[in-house]
Amino acid sequence: MVLDDDVAAAVQRLRREKGTGLSAAVNELIRAGLVARPGHRRFEQRTQPMGLRVDVANVAEALDLLEGPDGR
Repeated sequence: MVLDDDVAAAVQRLRREKGTGLSAAVNELIRAGLVARPGHRRFEQRTQPMGLRVDVANVAEALDLLEGPDGR
């Protein structure tokens, strides 16, 4: 197994701090990574009034209105 330099440094630092072996240090760092999950923000759709109402019942007509007749 080959560890990246930053990971190897973290393993060595933990081994020095706690006096543990290689496997114990690697396992501890992996477990810490598994527990520390970044918080997820709830997606919220933001809308802005455009002053344009589009009837999407007729898709071709809606595309012509939004993109122009040469838009396709």
